[in-house]
Amino acid sequence: MSGEQESGRAYWRANLRLVRNCLIVWALVSFGFGIVLRPLLSGIPVGGTDLGFWFAQQGSILVFLILIFYYAYRMNAIDRKFGVEER
Repeated sequence: MSGEQESGRAYWRANLRLVRNCLIVWALVSFGFGIVLRPLLSGIPVGGTDLGFWFAQQGSILVFLILIFYYAYRMNAIDRKFGVEER
């Protein structure tokens, strides 16, 4: 296998690892905290409501937006590392 092919494989492994990690965080926050763990979080007050409700209504959306910017930032770093950045 040539060096270019190996570099391409490493690039896609890094890309897929980043996507996988972002999806795990998103699923944990939206499904885990907002639905499954909501009863456990109901006793923690946040902004006039409980933390479980906050995650279900606001938190998962905010975390998703943060993940979008984090993904863009990390992909730019990965692109620079492998020499495929936009010019």
